[in-house]
Amino acid sequence: MLRWVSETGVVDAGTSWCTPMSIIADLDQSRSFHRAAAVPRLTHASPVRAVANTGAVRSITLIGNFPPRRCGIATFTCDVHEALVTAYPDARVDVIAMTDAGAAYDYPDAVSYTVRQDAIEDYHTAARRLRQARPDVICVQHEFGIFGGAAGAHLMLMLDAVDAPVVTTLHTILETPNDDQRRVLDRLIARSSAVIVMAERGREILRRVWNVAAEKIEVIPHGVPDRPLRDTAQAKRALGLDDRPLLLTFGLLSPGKGIERMIEAMPAVVAAEPRALYMVLGATHPHLLAREGEAYRERLGNLATSLGVADNVRFINAFVERDELLDYLAAADLYITPYLNEAQITSGTLSYAVALGKPVISTPYWHAAELLADGRGVLAPFNNAPALAEAAIDLLSDPDALDAVRHRAYDASRDMIWSRLAARYMAAFQTARAESRPAR
Repeated sequence: MLRWVSETGVVDAGTSWCTPMSIIADLDQSRSFHRAAAVPRLTHASPVRAVANTGAVRSITLIGNFPPRRCGIATFTCDVHEALVTAYPDARVDVIAMTDAGAAYDYPDAVSYTVRQDAIEDYHTAARRLRQARPDVICVQHEFGIFGGAAGAHLMLMLDAVDAPVVTTLHTILETPNDDQRRVLDRLIARSSAVIVMAERGREILRRVWNVAAEKIEVIPHGVPDRPLRDTAQAKRALGLDDRPLLLTFGLLSPGKGIERMIEAMPAVVAAEPRALYMVLGATHPHLLAREGEAYRERLGNLATSLGVADNVRFINAFVERDELLDYLAAADLYITPYLNEAQITSGTLSYAVALGKPVISTPYWHAAELLADGRGVLAPFNNAPALAEAAIDLLSDPDALDAVRHRAYDASRDMIWSRLAARYMAAFQTARAESRPAR
């Protein structure tokens, strides 16, 4: 069975808009909830390394999706661009943006060239542009499904035609690739001076499945905004929300995220906290919308009604930009990620929630198990509404425990802020520039 390990961006915490993920891991429903512990610590991230005698990196080209395209890779690439430009204002950071079939976007000035996903001639033209521009380093944001050809092979038409060193961020890692996926990713890894992953589990899979040299792998956690801890009551007032206990899930609405389980947990939560509100924030996934309209959202609403908690569950059907998302996160008392797929290696919204000091209740998919270790959150077993309810009641009824989790999460996330990511990326770029084309 093909198993996807998905590193998604902020737009969609459960599945990538750019590449739908449909493989669900085996679920363990037998355990009661527990505070996250005994998993790799955040401190395993690759340190910022001082690089001597390499010369300054003055020109960087990012390759990936970019806004106004709406997907996790676009959001992440934009945030990396902003972080690098902010931290290194003397460097030129431009973007080659991937455009999906049949689409057209009004890209900002940061985008120097666009490549239509399936247009081979665009990859050749982009290579010529890169040879003319002579960037010090190329940084690829790689996701299966955004580059043309079998398993994205067209990307290599561009990269193999230029001499600039390549640093690749892998947003999806495959444990059991097919032949095309193995061939393309092998070539991309061989072409890359460094491969960036966002969690320790990613490093382990690259070593075990892909036989990548340890020194070639950089673990750089998903970047997060640097915002102060805010009083939730103040944040709720700013959004025009009542001062009710607020439980929040954010992301493109689609099956597989376990939202049904949290709605099923709400009767018990409401019995303990009658004013509790579970808010599901985000537009319906466009693939789902095209297939069945809003039928899934309506089924969730009907479920809440049938359970007698319609007044305690609220859906906001809108695509939310980053700053508005951060405002909603600031207002939340609990952040809930009840996802059903264990094989998710990073979640942008989970990272953001932790960075804002949100006590998180989550199923133990890989990124959550790693990020919420050492009391930074609470884990509940997959597909288990009673455990989700118990975890929520436990925290909402104990302000001291809630506050302790809040501060542990916030303190641990300071090493993940975008300025730290920019420094780590720049260190990887400097090392790559000092090396010739790498050998596997």
